[in-house]
Amino acid sequence: MYPILWLLDGISVKNYIKVIEMKHCILPILILLCSTVSHAQDAVNIYVSTTGNDAWNGRSPIQGKSKNSGPFRTMARANEAIITMTNAGKLSGKNVQVLLRKGVYEFGKTLTLTNIGHANQPASVTWKNYGQEKVECIGGSAIKGFTALNDVDYIKHINPNYRQHILEFDLKQNNISTYGITGNRRRPGMELFFNGKRMQSARWPNVGYDTIVSVPQTGETMFEGYVTRLDAEGLPKGRHYGRFQYKGDRPDDWSHPGDIFLHGFWVFTWADEIVGVESIDKNKKEIALRQPHSRYGYSKGGVYYAMNVLEELDQPGEWYLDQKKGKLLFWPPSPIKDASAFVSLLDSAMLVLDNTRNVKIQGITFSNSRGNAIIVKEGENNLIAGCEFKNLGDIAILVNGGRKNGVSGCNLYDLAAGGILLRGGDRKSLTSAGNFVTNTHIHHFGQWLKAHQSAITLGGVGNYIAHNLIHHGPGTGIMLSGNEHLLEYNELHHLGQQMADVGAFYMGRNWTQRGNIVRYNFFHDLSGPGKNYVNAVYLDDFSSGTVVHGNIFLRCATGIEIGGGRDNEVSNNIFIENNLGISVDARGIGWAKYFFEGKDSTLFKGMEAMNYTQPPYSTKYPILLNLYQDEPALPKGNRIVNNISYKEPWLRLLYGIDLNMILAKDNLISDPEGVYNNDKDFIVKGNPGILEYNNGAKIKLSPKAYAHGFKKIPFEKIGLKKDTYRPTLGR
Repeated sequence: MYPILWLLDGISVKNYIKVIEMKHCILPILILLCSTVSHAQDAVNIYVSTTGNDAWNGRSPIQGKSKNSGPFRTMARANEAIITMTNAGKLSGKNVQVLLRKGVYEFGKTLTLTNIGHANQPASVTWKNYGQEKVECIGGSAIKGFTALNDVDYIKHINPNYRQHILEFDLKQNNISTYGITGNRRRPGMELFFNGKRMQSARWPNVGYDTIVSVPQTGETMFEGYVTRLDAEGLPKGRHYGRFQYKGDRPDDWSHPGDIFLHGFWVFTWADEIVGVESIDKNKKEIALRQPHSRYGYSKGGVYYAMNVLEELDQPGEWYLDQKKGKLLFWPPSPIKDASAFVSLLDSAMLVLDNTRNVKIQGITFSNSRGNAIIVKEGENNLIAGCEFKNLGDIAILVNGGRKNGVSGCNLYDLAAGGILLRGGDRKSLTSAGNFVTNTHIHHFGQWLKAHQSAITLGGVGNYIAHNLIHHGPGTGIMLSGNEHLLEYNELHHLGQQMADVGAFYMGRNWTQRGNIVRYNFFHDLSGPGKNYVNAVYLDDFSSGTVVHGNIFLRCATGIEIGGGRDNEVSNNIFIENNLGISVDARGIGWAKYFFEGKDSTLFKGMEAMNYTQPPYSTKYPILLNLYQDEPALPKGNRIVNNISYKEPWLRLLYGIDLNMILAKDNLISDPEGVYNNDKDFIVKGNPGILEYNNGAKIKLSPKAYAHGFKKIPFEKIGLKKDTYRPTLGR
């Protein structure tokens, strides 16, 4: 979508911005050239239909008069035909289209596409829906034939008031015998989807969490816990002996503990895990847990809920899986007749593009699977466009390496895990990849595990995230690592909904991950259960060298947090009605001093891993050469300039730093209470020139706002836009 990006290897941040700004002029020319080349080449169409036949020739959309004329039945057969024709030299330099007729295509195993390096390969291969027909690829199976609950072993454990509503389905009798593995950081295993919606494994409590009463400090095997922090009793936070005590008597009657899993924020509000139950001792009010345990252990006050509990099958939409008997119990939320029910089965990806070039996946829905939908491994100029991804158990799309690979104009929602993982480029050589995610709508993700399940997880060097809409997630929206990435014109809201100490944009714990630019984005309505611990832009744990420019922060818990890092620039942003505008701290001499006391060497290992004393790091980021001699625990070199703040506390400095350690100047601050004092800023008591702001990014500013150096923000470019792959802005 943005082919200019691959040319950006090794240039400075300032020039990087200049070249990126040229894309609006260059792209139409490139698209015109590509279009001209495309029309000059011959096209070959291959057809697939759910009513087709793999013995036919695949060269027409419907069955023809001749014996073997008509569409293939499977995508695998179409791929086989492409390989055969390529090997025979029949597709050299041609554009191939695989056109899928309407219907549901079930994937029992991964379909792998390959073509790079073949002397006779096509110029391009596009897999897309035929016309505007609805095509859905699923990694599961429809289930039909539910019966009334009649198994006595189940009936006696279910509340009599609910029995009449519950149906059962014999999975084994219907050749479904693999259920996946649940636990810790794993994906959810088999899930049930009813009328296109994910159903809830029978849980208690039905809403919210229960709280750990205590964690006994006696037993046969001791697990140390998080040794760098201590709890109220002075013990390593999370230390345990494999069990905890619960309150009340609800778990006393749970009859099948081996089927039960507990999902909890066991120690920290930013880390959740799922663990299995070993046994329940109702006399001691203790639950013993199966290994592997939560990585951070368990703590008094930690919260959890139980899943797949037979006795808790007590409301519409819940279901229970008995793996030993191979049976599924379900309380449907609406009449089962004429409804659709699917279980997810495929543990691997549906499609893998293995080192391909010029392959496009377009106009297809991917759903109802345990694994990924699409993996792009290396390759070049591959595009996933105008597709829909829903009801998936793992990260929907993985773009793992290569150059100029990306996602554009797609919709991703109702995901158990994250949306897109985008990697590319080499950090040691600072070689850019130019991979991208553009004009894509991602929402309601992280519905299984919460931590580290971002809408977009970005890594590598020189990749591009733009014009995306991201909202309604439990934690982070965009999680970044690496160098020289550009994020612009995105809208992010209602994130951090179930976690604290997170950011809509997040990066951290590495001094060498520099040159990243976050500009012209709209962050709003970001205030979850953690109050001030949901940050719009979170430069966590010594993150350094990032530019945050020209963004709007509206009704966020905290606009920007600089967590002990250095050399960050916060410029030309607008902050309105946030609980706090900006926070800067010196955690390296506060609670996080263990990074500098030999207890945690993460920061120093990160420096050594990039050979920071040698090119390209020594020449691109020469400031790193003297870092160790310049009080590295202190947040030096941060610049906060030319911002506007209205109706909020503006700046918080923690752990002993003051305005002499950071540069804060030429900011226009509304401070009616007179609590902020800095003679380098412009402080007013009333409105600093913001005329309108409640209508999202359509913010209006008066000349007063521009009087002290503030530059215009291109509000009109922020967010989704209509194009070839997104004809409407819906979903």
